Amino acid sequence: MSGSETAIATEHASRYLQQLCKHFAHKRPVTFDEHAGEISFTAGECRLRAEGGALRILLEAPSAEDMAQLKDVVIRHLVRFAFREELAVDWQDA
Repeated sequence: MSGSETAIATEHASRYLQQLCKHFAHKRPVTFDEHAGEISFTAGECRLRAEGGALRILLEAPSAEDMAQLKDVVIRHLVRFAFREELAVDWQDA
């Protein structure tokens, strides 16, 4: 299992966390509140935390291919929800 994480600066971290979780809850196992969330994908796991002015995202996947897919899906949806601001995403692989 490999991991990757990012902290995205935004004043709307809690809102985006909840939007992502609600969106994926229609098809995936999801748990969340206003401060933290977890989404189980077939490609791996996504953990989210709203901390101050940042949305922290931690991904875990069994392979590099699954990790690439997971990053793409999560960020593509996040960017769609955050269309009013430009988000800087810098992944740190663990």
